[in-house]
Amino acid sequence: MFDSLTDRLGTVFDKLTRRGALSESDVDAALREVRQALLEADVALPVARDFIAQVRERAVGEEVVKSVTPGQMVVKIVNDTLVETLGSEAVEINLNAVPPAPIMLVGLQGSGKTTTTAKLAKRLVERDKKKVMMASLDTRRPAAMEQLKVLGEQIDVPTLPIVEGQNPNDIAKRAMQAAKLQGFDIILLDTAGRMHVDEALMAEVQAIHGVAKPVETLLVVDSLTGQDAVNVAEQFGKRLNLTGIVLTRVDGDGRGGAALSMRAVTGCPIKLLGVGEKLDEIETFHPDRIASRILGMGDVVSLVEKATENIDEQEADKLAKKIQKGQFDMNDLLDQLRQISKMGGLDGLMAMLPGVGKMKKQMAEANIDPKLIKRQEAIILSMTTEERLKPKVIHASRKKRIAAGAGTSVQEVNKLLKQFKQMSGMMKKVSKMGKKGMMRGLPGLGGQQMPGMQGMLPRR
Repeated sequence: MFDSLTDRLGTVFDKLTRRGALSESDVDAALREVRQALLEADVALPVARDFIAQVRERAVGEEVVKSVTPGQMVVKIVNDTLVETLGSEAVEINLNAVPPAPIMLVGLQGSGKTTTTAKLAKRLVERDKKKVMMASLDTRRPAAMEQLKVLGEQIDVPTLPIVEGQNPNDIAKRAMQAAKLQGFDIILLDTAGRMHVDEALMAEVQAIHGVAKPVETLLVVDSLTGQDAVNVAEQFGKRLNLTGIVLTRVDGDGRGGAALSMRAVTGCPIKLLGVGEKLDEIETFHPDRIASRILGMGDVVSLVEKATENIDEQEADKLAKKIQKGQFDMNDLLDQLRQISKMGGLDGLMAMLPGVGKMKKQMAEANIDPKLIKRQEAIILSMTTEERLKPKVIHASRKKRIAAGAGTSVQEVNKLLKQFKQMSGMMKKVSKMGKKGMMRGLPGLGGQQMPGMQGMLPRR
């Protein structure tokens, strides 16, 4: 998300920060480029215009002109204005209600409401320790109710039993009654997709809203719809008391204009982001963190949160002890690859690191392919127990068998073995340094990168 905008703004700000002093014309020239970048990112014209006006008002003042680092001051002003445009503070789902608290999800057909319902249910159960039930009110789309039931089974969250022939209003009443009788904290209501220009369907969703009286009415919007996402939000906002917006498929949106326009145009907070297809790939929308990502400053706070959620401390301690003894094997490499995948893959991690634009350029120049992690996992899974523990036993015929089992080539197997050898060499050097040496040598813990570290990254 925001890749194109981040690249464009990075170029503009690089020019600004290289200059010792800035004139008003320098700032104006830079802001013209920023405005163009916002429009190309599909930001609504009125939002882009207001944004530039706010930045200019602050940027041409004496505070910037007399600053020791005027370019950096302009970047800070753009960052602060971005945060304000996106909503200033994160707004969480309202859980302070008498149970069962109804949460209703609405939106266009195909926006990802059903999957988002399951993602939200999983999050509420695991993170907030709530007892949750899901109910599908979608009587129009074939198999919509069955889809939610299957997703519920996958995440171990109960769904309202399906009764054929009921209309959405009756299902909503039954859902509320069942949730109350069974002592649920939250009931999630997944409504049918509807066009905002279809009067009958909009009247139907208004009627459901009247029956359920939800504490949260979340509009689910596909960020790939770009400019039209804002129009959808405006139309739904006129008919329903929307309390929040969920942007889906942001991992596939390189522009991000919908996110930048949505809050400014509707006044409704973006509460959640769907960042992938998996049922745990949903995040709280933090305006300050998103602004940092847009400006290529990274999002270290979210990175630490992801690491805390996904990395098992006991497993990490066990690996550290193995490294100290010089016993790193293919099973350990497999664990590390899976940790990276859980945290969003190399692309996901890079988006949260400062200087992301430059890093991506370096990765492209180094011919590093983030998608190869899955293939490397397959190669290791095709090895026998002995081969994983002692990769030295893998000779030509074994390489052919492993490549066939993983659906890849012998060359790919050779590359992985070479990377493992480089990593093992690095681990041995680290183990000889003791704990202090480990802190200095491991990337990210002390800064200095050990020789052979380049072998840890998969290449094309």
